[in-house]
Amino acid sequence: MNKKVKYTLISISTLVVAFLVFKIFTATPETVNNPYVQMSRIDFKENINPTQAKQICKDLRSIKGLTSDSIIVKRNSVVYFSKNTETNSKKVYDQLMSKGNYNATRFIVVADNSNREVCPMDKNGLPYKISKKLIQFFN
Repeated sequence: MNKKVKYTLISISTLVVAFLVFKIFTATPETVNNPYVQMSRIDFKENINPTQAKQICKDLRSIKGLTSDSIIVKRNSVVYFSKNTETNSKKVYDQLMSKGNYNATRFIVVADNSNREVCPMDKNGLPYKISKKLIQFFN
């Protein structure tokens, strides 16, 4: 291969790598602007059929403060996300019950479980320590 071509390829490769390194170090982490989103659950006494699921979703979407794209209906439970600055799970439950004849209860986390950590990683393990260092390095 010609020396001039080799020199050109090495120069271009060096510039690309330098550009990527520059972008990595100057990139700012994305800020998540949803610290007020709350996940809630309503448990129904019997399984929900597809027709009921559509009606429940329609009723939930009409309630102010819910993120309409985040309603999950499975068997006998409905999980939804709401903005806790606008509403809370009790208000949503009460409004849903007033919109239809539903036999359901609001899921409330037991006090013992409300303060538990939910991170599945062992904090003394190597993967956790490596990921923590990487996050600190890039932030």
